[in-house]
Amino acid sequence: MVCEKMLPPYRHDSPLEDKLELRPLPGEISWSGKIAYLDRDGVLNQWSQDYVNSPEQVFLLPGAGKSVGSLRRCGFRVCVVTNQSPIGRGYWTHQDLALIHSRLQEILLKEDSDAELDLILYSPYAPWEGSWARKPNPGMLEAARQIIENSSLPNLEPKPILFGSDWVNRPSEDYSFLVGDQDTDIQAAQSFGVTGIKCDTNEGISSVLGHILN
Repeated sequence: MVCEKMLPPYRHDSPLEDKLELRPLPGEISWSGKIAYLDRDGVLNQWSQDYVNSPEQVFLLPGAGKSVGSLRRCGFRVCVVTNQSPIGRGYWTHQDLALIHSRLQEILLKEDSDAELDLILYSPYAPWEGSWARKPNPGMLEAARQIIENSSLPNLEPKPILFGSDWVNRPSEDYSFLVGDQDTDIQAAQSFGVTGIKCDTNEGISSVLGHILN
């Protein structure tokens, strides 16, 4: 599959294939391969029918920061995978979204100093564009796993991200999971082969954290 035809995801603050510089997990925990793939709106921050259009409209759901911090203290890398079609619809730009994501990270860390988002990927495409990156398709999850895995490689050259049937010999997702508040999130998890956990849109990740960590 040719990447351009796949309409691949975008990465917050960096080109998709650039090497990711990961900060150590809390307490210098060794990473065992576990990833928490998280939707954004309705999982970390409040959802809005009219979209979250500016940094001033980013409000954490109760306990979201503590939940992200707890996941990282338990050895998970945390990756946001979010559909953001307002870009494709022409409502706002990639730069506007970057400000929103920077604000999200800022307020998560205010709640819990360990609540670092290791990676943020997003699909800017409108539904009618048919992007592999847009959930319920699994393109963002495929890219996230490879970007995080590639971060430990010694070479500094960007490594191509593969999608669909082009990506073989995939790592196990047995101890990873995805949390989302929509059916499309769970469908993406199923397509990717990772456990999908649906949370209440008004409660977010804190409502399912006990299930995840027990």
